[in-house]
Amino acid sequence: MFKVIGQTLFSSGLQHPAFTTPEETNVNKATDYEIRTYAPTKWVSTTLTGTSLDEAMATGFRRLFKYIQGNNVNKVQVEMTAPVTGHVDPGAGPTCESHFTVSFFIPVKHQANPPEPSDPDVFVEHRKEFTVYVRTYGGFSNENLKKEELLKLVESLKRDGVEFVDKPYYVAGYDSPFKLLNRRNEVWILKQTVEA
Repeated sequence: MFKVIGQTLFSSGLQHPAFTTPEETNVNKATDYEIRTYAPTKWVSTTLTGTSLDEAMATGFRRLFKYIQGNNVNKVQVEMTAPVTGHVDPGAGPTCESHFTVSFFIPVKHQANPPEPSDPDVFVEHRKEFTVYVRTYGGFSNENLKKEELLKLVESLKRDGVEFVDKPYYVAGYDSPFKLLNRRNEVWILKQTVEA
């Protein structure tokens, strides 16, 4: 248990999901975002509905933290990983409810057979391979900052004539609230896929 809490507090050396970046030499490389393709992986997730992204992320984090502390069918403690992602499907207007899915990446050791959640609000999510445009920023993030960074990413993609999916989108955080320096936050926008 102390290992899990320590990993959460200091968030260094945590396992991350594997991704690749394209080796496209003919494309102008943007300096304000990167392109990543994530391999198929399993995540432990919980879904919430509401109007506040920050509240949804906090509630979701608590549910998932209980899971990794052993609130699962096998009573297994699971290592903390990064990032914590929030999949945001925005409501139709500013006061409409949005749908949020908060997720922890399941460590490689448990990918083949993740412990089954005990909480009915927690589930194992099988993510297929996906490609995202990623904007990274530092400091302590909040709902307004996430929106600002998302808009900057959208502007960059439009500037570069890139096809993208405007919603849903992801937010990602890599650090514990107790880490003060060199914090890492990201917003992810899905690449538009061409239907075969």
